[in-house]
Amino acid sequence: MTFADRYGPWAVIAGASEGTGRAFARQIAAQGVNCVLIARRKETLEVLAKQIQDENGVKCVIATIDLAAVDAFEHIRAAVGSREVGLFVSNAGADTTNTLFLESPVDDWVDQVNRNVLTVMCCCHLFGGQMRSRGRGGILLVGSGSCYGGASFMAVYSGTKAFDLCFGEGLWAELQPHGVDVLNLILGRTDTPAFRNTLARQGLPVPPDLASPDEVAEVGLSRLQLGPVHNWGQEDDQAGFAPTSAASRRARIEAIDAATVNIFSKR
Repeated sequence: MTFADRYGPWAVIAGASEGTGRAFARQIAAQGVNCVLIARRKETLEVLAKQIQDENGVKCVIATIDLAAVDAFEHIRAAVGSREVGLFVSNAGADTTNTLFLESPVDDWVDQVNRNVLTVMCCCHLFGGQMRSRGRGGILLVGSGSCYGGASFMAVYSGTKAFDLCFGEGLWAELQPHGVDVLNLILGRTDTPAFRNTLARQGLPVPPDLASPDEVAEVGLSRLQLGPVHNWGQEDDQAGFAPTSAASRRARIEAIDAATVNIFSKR
């Protein structure tokens, strides 16, 4: 199968306006897949959609949606309509609060849970079900190394990213037998506008070793079939910043899944 055969004819990229989301959209379109681009800023999406159409001749639909809103999923479902989605990229979810848990209103944390957990889960349920029925497709969840442990200033953020990690691993085990690929792409420090803005607010210099958005998108798409986890900058059998390697997590999931399937199949 070509990339477009496996993941087309449409891809939905949530958080597509800048950084890694923009890079994903351009690289997916370069493979001949039409794109639904989702973010909050209409003008930025319009510029990106025109660039993609000019470069690759594919179709682009934009949807101005706040992914933290309680009705975000309903707007996404309406924007996608009857289009056949073969690839869902969940890229939104940078931590822009940057305070201790008790120093921000609880509504700020509820928004973060909506954006990083509930909207992601609902989209995966919709698109994953359609992909399973067709016997092909892919789900790519862009995560953060904070998923492996909490810390001050990241209590809610690391919690939501830990949910995404475990959720994505479970989806991989569930959907792999149906020809649907699932990957948690766990990133370290990446050169995005959101990260640069965070550094600027704190008066910190930009580190020299940031990953580039284009490289992130390239690696993520190339490893999509090798899920469920890829830890940025690490080999498959190397733990690095994670407690365990991607290979050992895969083996653990397979073992637990086999035991779980055996239990529930007898019900």
